[in-house]
Amino acid sequence: MAKFTNELMKWLGGGHSPWHTVDMAARWLTERGFEPLALNRPFSVHRGGRYFVENGTFLAAVTVGQKDVIRIAAAHTDWPCMRIKPQPELISGGCCRLSVEPYGGAILNTWLDRPLGLAGVVLLRTADPMQPERRLISWDEPVMVIPNVAIHMNREVNKGVPYKANVDMLPICRTVQGEFEKNGYLVRQLAKRLQVQPEDVLSFELCAYCCAEPTLLGFEKDLLSSPRLDNLSSVHACLQGLADAQGDGINVAVLYDNEEIGSNTRRGADSSTLTVILEKLALSLGLDRTALLDACLNGMLLSCDAAHAMHPNHPEYADFSCAPVLGGGVALKRSPRYSSDAETCAVIQGLCDANQIPLQIYMNRADLPGGSTVGSMASSLLAMPAADIGVPILAMHSACETMGAADQDAFVRLCTAFFQA
Repeated sequence: MAKFTNELMKWLGGGHSPWHTVDMAARWLTERGFEPLALNRPFSVHRGGRYFVENGTFLAAVTVGQKDVIRIAAAHTDWPCMRIKPQPELISGGCCRLSVEPYGGAILNTWLDRPLGLAGVVLLRTADPMQPERRLISWDEPVMVIPNVAIHMNREVNKGVPYKANVDMLPICRTVQGEFEKNGYLVRQLAKRLQVQPEDVLSFELCAYCCAEPTLLGFEKDLLSSPRLDNLSSVHACLQGLADAQGDGINVAVLYDNEEIGSNTRRGADSSTLTVILEKLALSLGLDRTALLDACLNGMLLSCDAAHAMHPNHPEYADFSCAPVLGGGVALKRSPRYSSDAETCAVIQGLCDANQIPLQIYMNRADLPGGSTVGSMASSLLAMPAADIGVPILAMHSACETMGAADQDAFVRLCTAFFQA
């Protein structure tokens, strides 16, 4: 097993929601000497210090060296899933179903017939209405399933069938026999698990998640199958690279939320949150605005997100020459939709050459535009040069995805080299 594969599997096994991913990150950083800073309080930082700012599903971790040059590695904490609606209970066919809204661009049919857990955050009543209590919650055992329709009743299923989110994607969570008060059933379950009164549950944000465990597979155990590779592989690489680097600048690992729905939120990459954090850091270090702007302009941003590997059964979807494969190393993503340009690509190639890191080039097939990520938005807000990198995976946005197990090692090593160059 590659050096960092086992560590990645721990993140994949625990990051059941963006809330849980950030909570894991905060605990992981604390164990490594990073001190928490409150976003809504003055910062007190010093050269040589390690800090992090957590804001629910957003986190920024910082190491402060002696040089006023800012290097940033950015990832995102969210992934396509089924979000539970308020007042979600529906009764049909002797079962209680929960109404959901697909979040992000999920491959819907991959969610069918899989044991599903439930995780997220619950907000509870306090004496101050402006300050509700935040509690994380997770059912680590399966509590739901979205059943398929049998082929006997849907003979066309293997020819490709469209799925209606409001009909086909509703998970069942229990059978209903006799009298059953459906209204408030989920809230009562939340209250029971948190040991509070149902009337004290003010709101929640919950996602159904695939309960499949991260698994090494293949005769050589060189493949890793898991939910949430996009994008917990990048969360791990950014944080591990930051913690391991011996850099002398101001290094930042930032974990955004809401990338899968466009990033246009206060915790997303298309916001001023990171700018606010950098300004508060600069003020605490005695830097004026000109020094902060120069530190950004002389720095660089890595946008870290999964890349598409060439599909063995469908190589026709890949570019003729710029198609990464599983096990071939980290991918440098080039496209007008990404933040990479010729100058930043040269930097990444040079870092990989100097550190013997395997590097592949990814470009979209010319008539398949592909997706976007946080790089272009974050780098344009900060006016920083940037490049997009990530591990190549198969079945992106499926309930379970597949990557080459050894590629995480190359990914972490590149993030480390970037921070300490």
